[in-house]
Amino acid sequence: MRVRPVSIDVLVEELADRLAGLPGRVRVAIDGAAAADPGALADALVAPLRVRGRPAVRIATDDFLRPASVRLEFGRTNPDSFYLGWLDEAGLRREVLDPAGPGGSGRIVTRLWDAQTDRAAREPYRELAGNAVVLVSGPLLLGAGLPFDVTVHLQLSAAALDRRTEPARRWTLPAFARYGAEVDPAAFADVVVRMDDPRHPAMVLGS
Repeated sequence: MRVRPVSIDVLVEELADRLAGLPGRVRVAIDGAAAADPGALADALVAPLRVRGRPAVRIATDDFLRPASVRLEFGRTNPDSFYLGWLDEAGLRREVLDPAGPGGSGRIVTRLWDAQTDRAAREPYRELAGNAVVLVSGPLLLGAGLPFDVTVHLQLSAAALDRRTEPARRWTLPAFARYGAEVDPAAFADVVVRMDDPRHPAMVLGS
């Protein structure tokens, strides 16, 4: 396995080149714990993709959570619930990934649930361009069979995850330990980026 240190700017440009070179609509998972800030990387890709002629659409999994009555059935800080039942995977597939995929309608909803009010936040459907790139960011996205065309995993060592997870989210740490043990996303993601030091990411290039 080789690891190549890169700057954030180089990482974004290289990912944008890779995604822009793919035909048709492209569904991209940017998977990582909040401590790795996958949303920031997804946001940073939007403008470079548009410069390359590829309209980009941002989806955050925080807008596709299950209702609180389901998420919090076993308490507000249950790591097993976070691991297994936090994300509305069926809704994400139905409203975004399937219609954005090959043969799909191209009509998606970018926000399905408002976790603050615990009410549906269904927005009007929007039509995707035929060459749109849909960037979905959030934790625990891989290994559940969601239909992504490209998967990017932001990897943190256990020590870095522990050190950089804010106190209010520390209850989720056992879920990420389980994710690493049961799914091992770094073993099969298309792109793996080590983010132990967010100022100095490193791309894992394989053996």
